[in-house]
Amino acid sequence: MNHKLLFIDTEATGNDTDKDRLMQVAYAVNDGEIRVGLFKPPLPISVKSMSITHITNKMVEKAPPFAGSALAQDLARLLSDHIFIAHNALFDKAIIEAEGIAVPKFICTMRVARHLDGEAMIPEHNLQFLRYYLDLDIADANAHSADGDVKVLRALFNRQLIKMIENEGSEEAAIDKMMEVSSRPTLIKKINFGKYRGQTFEEVAKTDRGYLEWLWQQKTNDGVDPETDDVMFTVRSYLN
Repeated sequence: MNHKLLFIDTEATGNDTDKDRLMQVAYAVNDGEIRVGLFKPPLPISVKSMSITHITNKMVEKAPPFAGSALAQDLARLLSDHIFIAHNALFDKAIIEAEGIAVPKFICTMRVARHLDGEAMIPEHNLQFLRYYLDLDIADANAHSADGDVKVLRALFNRQLIKMIENEGSEEAAIDKMMEVSSRPTLIKKINFGKYRGQTFEEVAKTDRGYLEWLWQQKTNDGVDPETDDVMFTVRSYLN
């Protein structure tokens, strides 16, 4: 591996990147040891987040704040010249940037997964689904723990990189393509939620355009940005 890569996963107080904050982070440089830290966030952990991560307010009550910690300083130093790699990277990137740490270069393995799945053969592209769908052999990787997710993330990226090198001809070109794919919204082929789950956006645009208009309105009301969100980008593309 010729590139400096930083595999990272964050757990936050909720899923609103405008207000929620980091409570756990795990990261590793290339194939190195995983560092993990638990921190007391500046706001309470939501019940929804606790139900997913199993990290409670009691667990972080006596933990140090992330700001000024040794891990925060290490991440800031590493990200000056390492590529930030995460699944659904826009979320983790926003959580890290909310702590005042810049993320100049990043790769989103979820967007890369969609790019490589050109025929939409994979039903879902979340990290744990891909782990089992692709039969990634990983020991001791608990789902929704930051360090467990980093193990899965690293295995997924390594598999994707092999495929991208086949497509692009070299590791340098493959990494560049992965960053380019990650930097823009992805056009999603199949719907993996709601009453049209399993159908393509193209089919639904022809048979029930009103559903896409409703979906657009719902996400607009939630403040979702079509310039960054893949579903919104896809809906707008078919409505236009």
